[in-house]
Amino acid sequence: MRSALLNVMVQAARKAARRLQRDFGEVENLQVSLKGPADFVSNADRQAEDTLREELARARPGYGFLLEERGEIKGTDPNHRWIIDPLDGTTNFLHGIPHFAISVGLQRDDTIVAGLIYNPISDEMFTAERGRGAFLNDRRLRVAARRELAQAVVACGIPHNGRGDHGLFREELARVQAKAAGIRRLGAAALDLAYVAAGRYDGYWERGLKAWDIAAGLLIVREAGGTVGDIDGRADVLATGNILAANERIYAELGKELKAAGRG
Repeated sequence: MRSALLNVMVQAARKAARRLQRDFGEVENLQVSLKGPADFVSNADRQAEDTLREELARARPGYGFLLEERGEIKGTDPNHRWIIDPLDGTTNFLHGIPHFAISVGLQRDDTIVAGLIYNPISDEMFTAERGRGAFLNDRRLRVAARRELAQAVVACGIPHNGRGDHGLFREELARVQAKAAGIRRLGAAALDLAYVAAGRYDGYWERGLKAWDIAAGLLIVREAGGTVGDIDGRADVLATGNILAANERIYAELGKELKAAGRG
């Protein structure tokens, strides 16, 4: 049974998803604007964000927002804010690749207490509340039990042209590639984290993400029994955006390789 809070989040996500599904079917006709290198924003993105904001504000008046498109909106309740990415995997969406998601996290003070990641094409809804476990639709999630990096499939993010440290990434990739069973890059950070929680990936790392990319996913991984932190061991991964997620054993192995690359 979902809580009242999760029901609110699920209903808002499903309503926003209906427009995304329609627009995905007409992706060639979307009006697209350019806001940065390899970072496109569609009408679908903006409209999904508006729907999420309206639905969540109606259900929880006073909560603030941190939004990908419109930035921070202060609420009358200083202790709660929604952290929202209405369309994670925008480039996939615009190229007709059915791997993208709505991501909604709820932050109470400095802690993420609820998270939702929804792929409207596959109809996979990943959810979690702090202390109550993580779920894919109605099935309880656990991270994979593999204990050796040599058996692990690991996801990563590749820095865009003009952004990020490409040299450092190549060093990290070379070290992990030499030790892991396989490496994947599918282009949606929220779903990468959801897949770690579901045991599909054994681990995931990426640098330079924003809070809305990872807020929901980090809670879902933790509630599935996984470990999430900053690649370099800093305190607040939401602030740094340099995320590493895996089960406890793979987390330690991956972290060792990534730190060695940084020292190189």
